[in-house]
Amino acid sequence: MSESMLSTKSGVESRRIGAAETSPSQAGGKPAEPAGRDGKNHSTKGTKRHGTKGGKQGSNVLAHCVLALGGLAMISPLLYQVVMSLSTNAEVQSTPPTLWPGVVQWHNFADVFTSMNFGSQLWVTVAITVVRVIGQVLLCSMAGYAFARMRFRFKGPILAVVLSIIMVPSQLFLIPQYQIIQNLGWLNSIAGIVAPGIFSAFGLFLMRQFFMGLPDELEDAARLDGANPFQIFFRVMLPLAANGLWALVIITVLWSWNDLLWPLVVTSTANAAPLSVGLSNLQGEHANNYPILMAASLMAMAPILIMFLLMQKRVMAGIGRSGLK
Repeated sequence: MSESMLSTKSGVESRRIGAAETSPSQAGGKPAEPAGRDGKNHSTKGTKRHGTKGGKQGSNVLAHCVLALGGLAMISPLLYQVVMSLSTNAEVQSTPPTLWPGVVQWHNFADVFTSMNFGSQLWVTVAITVVRVIGQVLLCSMAGYAFARMRFRFKGPILAVVLSIIMVPSQLFLIPQYQIIQNLGWLNSIAGIVAPGIFSAFGLFLMRQFFMGLPDELEDAARLDGANPFQIFFRVMLPLAANGLWALVIITVLWSWNDLLWPLVVTSTANAAPLSVGLSNLQGEHANNYPILMAASLMAMAPILIMFLLMQKRVMAGIGRSGLK
């Protein structure tokens, strides 16, 4: 009995030793890999994750570098404008151009007030912009709501005629608009500058698209509660179109602040002209004082930059929702 048990044990041990000594290549298999705590092999999966993470980090670094170079290229004209505003006229016109002035000329900003009527022209520009923004918001939003929500006769043809104005160059309206303003006696006045831009077909189209995207159930519920059309517009629909209003405000402010052609036509005195006309008058026929011109341009841009910094979230929300670029 004991001899049979010993022979059985020796046979089992010999089979174990033979299996252990058999190499993976001779058996036709692959080398075994260490298992984790749960008994599964995680080495290959961990290697793949590590490689993917490293690739993503490398792509992110490359993308940030490209974006940084693109941003630097975009703001380089503004940076050079700042350098020119702090330089002398000889340094600006030197070849090669100087990257930084030898002596910073801070007095260039003070000389702007002696070279042009900056204070009065800034007031005219702000007044024109405020009046145009108020007019565009009220008139374009009401007209856009009417064409989007209300039913009346000849709505389609009237809308087509109004929107066809967008396809006509604005320069074609200069002579008839000037004759109307002249007959009204509004030359060299804020009213004469503001009147043609207090309403726009583009603003109507923009607000109409926003109102068409709002659900009909809200308007129907307000009508069942006994609200009249004006109450539905001002209390229900207009607050829901806030992003569209902000987009319209942004477009109107930028367009009004930079408008040059029409104010140049209807104004002939420096006190009645906006900043855009004043900056154009700083350019002489034979010689230019570039540092003064650059300093005045930076001072004219400052209110818009401050407004953008204070209302950055509103600006991005309005532009993103309207699809403008």
